[in-house]
Amino acid sequence: MALTTTAKVQGSPVTYALSPEVKRYTLRDTGFVPTRNGNFQLERPLNGDSPYAGGFKLKITVDKDLKKLKLSITDNSGLHPMNIFKDPSKTQAIIDQFNFVIQNLLDREVLAIK
Repeated sequence: MALTTTAKVQGSPVTYALSPEVKRYTLRDTGFVPTRNGNFQLERPLNGDSPYAGGFKLKITVDKDLKKLKLSITDNSGLHPMNIFKDPSKTQAIIDQFNFVIQNLLDREVLAIK
């Protein structure tokens, strides 16, 4: 399986792709949930320092054929795309949390840096 579609989070300088080693069971092991149409979706809250603050949400979707990838960071409602990289001095804790989630997916060979 070759690297196909790439995805990038708004404001991030890094582009990601699905790892050629990704498997369905790996997606489920890392927290992805199958959707009604067969895709896999991972949603993680990005709250920074406070677990009670209404923060941001990281959404990652992988299509059922394991060929397409979609990444986005939205507001807490999940409706509006947000750029956490715009002012790193205010959102550094959120950026660190985002990097932690992404690093786990890189280590588990779900994602690869393009």
